[in-house]
Amino acid sequence: MRQTNPVDIHALSLRARQTWRLADLAQAVDAEYIGDGQTKITGAAPLDRAGSSDIAFLSDARYRKFLDSTHAAVVILSSEESRIWANAAIPRLITDNPYAVYAKVANCLYRELPRQGSIHPSAVVAASATVAPDACIGANAVIGENAVIGARAIIEAGAVIGDKVSIGEDTHIYPNVVVYPRCRIGARTILHSGCVIGADGFGFAFEAGRWIKIPQIGRVVIGDDVEIGANTTIDRGALDDTVIENDVKIDNQVQIGHNCEIGEHAAIVACTGIAGSVRVGRYCRIGGAAMIGGHLTIGEGVVIGAASPVFSSIEKPGVYSGIYPILPHRQWQKNAVQLRQLDALYQRVRALEKKLDENK
Repeated sequence: MRQTNPVDIHALSLRARQTWRLADLAQAVDAEYIGDGQTKITGAAPLDRAGSSDIAFLSDARYRKFLDSTHAAVVILSSEESRIWANAAIPRLITDNPYAVYAKVANCLYRELPRQGSIHPSAVVAASATVAPDACIGANAVIGENAVIGARAIIEAGAVIGDKVSIGEDTHIYPNVVVYPRCRIGARTILHSGCVIGADGFGFAFEAGRWIKIPQIGRVVIGDDVEIGANTTIDRGALDDTVIENDVKIDNQVQIGHNCEIGEHAAIVACTGIAGSVRVGRYCRIGGAAMIGGHLTIGEGVVIGAASPVFSSIEKPGVYSGIYPILPHRQWQKNAVQLRQLDALYQRVRALEKKLDENK
């Protein structure tokens, strides 16, 4: 068995800061630049806290007030913002999507440290498991029977990879993640600490005053380039699989029920709950704490606002929300009283309409 010093494992997820010239960085992220191309950049920081070797960005007009006082070496701006700020001397990167370019810049500036394949002495790896020579297995991790760990994958301390699980190449499993048996995780996917993939879905039948458990015999199948946040839970299917397609991004503390299908490029924000057998289309965005009832379909390109309850399918693309904005408490109480009388008002209006129709 390959082994390593415990200290090496702790460095697996660290990033090393890189120094870039502005001209080289612009070419790397496919953006134009204005100013001295030899300007050196060693880090990234917010506009109001950036230092003389940092790059900052502006993607929200609310933070424009910090432009005139920033000490940043370079600022990432949209073409429109650059024109507004045309007289400033600070070099800049020009792009139609400052936030996306910042993401590329940050990946250039903060590179993951190189690592060698290793298995910590305290890890438990089944004899029948297949672990790529350049994969890294951390302290007290458990790799089950017939599991497959792909090239350059990282399984950090305390993670449990069940029997017959497949982990794709370059996938990063953070500490204390649990992947239940037979689940499949694609390439370049990230599972953050505490998330549980493949626990039983909530399946019970009620008879004679008691609950009868329904065996959950499906799997969870997760595609490539997916990221799943800390303490998120995705249940295995009851019969068919629960499927998370490529490039889905899921925040912390999200619950996805059994037999759900989440389409490519969807994004689901923290504390959302999705009941079983929901189909979420490609490019959907679901706001934090949204609640989606079971057996519904959310069509492609749908945006659901934060804290919105969804009790029926949504077929057409668009932005949907279903909760009142926050109000001062007394005003909310008054509105709540009026809402309670809404059905009675409706019945009175219908009765008046009926009388009007009879008198015509």
